[in-house]
Amino acid sequence: MFDLREITLQDKAWMQPIYDKANLQSMEYNFTYTYMWREHLSYKSAEMDGFLIQKSDTARGYLFPPGSGNIKPVIEAMIQDAKDCGHDFLFYTALAEQCKLLEVLFPDMFDFWPISRYNDYIYDAQSLITLTGKKYHAKRNHINRFKSLYPDWRYEPITAQNMPEVMAMSVDWCHLNDHGEKSLQRECRAMDSVLDDFFALGLDGGLIRVGGKVVAFSVGDKLTNDTYLVHLEKAYTEFHGAYAIINQQFAEHCAGDYLYIDREDDEGNEGLRKAKLSYNPVMQTEKFAAKLR
Repeated sequence: MFDLREITLQDKAWMQPIYDKANLQSMEYNFTYTYMWREHLSYKSAEMDGFLIQKSDTARGYLFPPGSGNIKPVIEAMIQDAKDCGHDFLFYTALAEQCKLLEVLFPDMFDFWPISRYNDYIYDAQSLITLTGKKYHAKRNHINRFKSLYPDWRYEPITAQNMPEVMAMSVDWCHLNDHGEKSLQRECRAMDSVLDDFFALGLDGGLIRVGGKVVAFSVGDKLTNDTYLVHLEKAYTEFHGAYAIINQQFAEHCAGDYLYIDREDDEGNEGLRKAKLSYNPVMQTEKFAAKLR
């Protein structure tokens, strides 16, 4: 069996190698993502026979376990854990190939359904850097206008010296956008967690400065061997084109060595969906839930 415990920063040392070896193009298989949402989703983790077991008490379910070796006894142990806890057994996230494997190992024992609101949006990295072609005409216009309006703008990597300014902007952004929505409040707590432990997590970060003021920032890190994952992107909308330019500049400075950029999901939010589609994703990582009958 296994012993599930709350996730701490120290768990990166053993969890990250499993994520790296699995090399799965889905945000759930990234330690930073897991760490930043650990409070909201009540994540707990354990290791069993070379596999990472991750449970969300909020979802009353499990992530399909990454790892190598004989996975069937690991899943059987997870099923027993759900039984011991008095709830149904559910994979809250499983990828298409993982669903096929479940059908082979446990034929006709699971029901599957798509959870498209959690599909990752995947982009061609060079397209987000160069923004060439007719389909990026509007994005180029936003950036050109930004540069025209704010000729003293500049991009900087996030460092220990400018991190206090980034954190101050984060607090201010959350205050300006707080209309009592619980989802935003959860996002702001997750953002605080990432910025608090930015250097310990080994993250990349970049900011845009206008007239000495930080007006946008972004944070990300490696997801797979060929995919870079963007966790945070915030900008003041009063600065026209600020979102467009931090998107392009961060891609150029931090994701230029990757084939793809993963900009996570839209959570079923129509505004987010339109924004993510406007950057022309080349694919989406399809996800499913799987429940034991």
